[in-house]
Amino acid sequence: MRTASITRTTAETEITVDINLDGTGIYDNQTGVGFFDHMLDQLSRHSLIDMTVRAKGDYHIDDHHTVEDTGIALGQALVAALGDKKGICRYGHFALAMDDTQVSSALDLSARPFLVWNVDFPSAKIGTFDTELVREFFQALSTHGGITLHIDRVHGLNSHHIAEAAFKSVARALRMAVETDPRMAHALPSTKGKL
Repeated sequence: MRTASITRTTAETEITVDINLDGTGIYDNQTGVGFFDHMLDQLSRHSLIDMTVRAKGDYHIDDHHTVEDTGIALGQALVAALGDKKGICRYGHFALAMDDTQVSSALDLSARPFLVWNVDFPSAKIGTFDTELVREFFQALSTHGGITLHIDRVHGLNSHHIAEAAFKSVARALRMAVETDPRMAHALPSTKGKL
């Protein structure tokens, strides 16, 4: 079982993340930020990565530190659960349609973090949630998960749909990348000899 548990404690947040890469998408996410919980639920359900997140943050300031630090902890958990990465498919991509919106994601579990973000939102908030925090989450996930991650909004009119399509698209790409390649189950998917 490829599992990991990460705890991150700072002066701003307390985060615990537990994941199982070989799960069925069971989730229990409680960050104190309702919309963000909804997005993490989507990430778990559509990647089939079992995920439990507990977070306490400095909400009296805003949601920024909670969202960013959760991305950091989740990225670290992915690295720990993947181990030496032998047998994984490594790459994933998915174009996801949701009503008015289409978001395309492509990623490489390369240990070379890089985020390409071509997503904009028609509104600054979704309820009380700052839409700019969607990018902050994926930046933290990419950096600390060692993921080359490209996310592109192809179409989109509704901010909620755009954010949700981004999380779902990344989830499906991540699902593809962490799967075991049945033809190369004991080999590293690289000519370098290390990822």
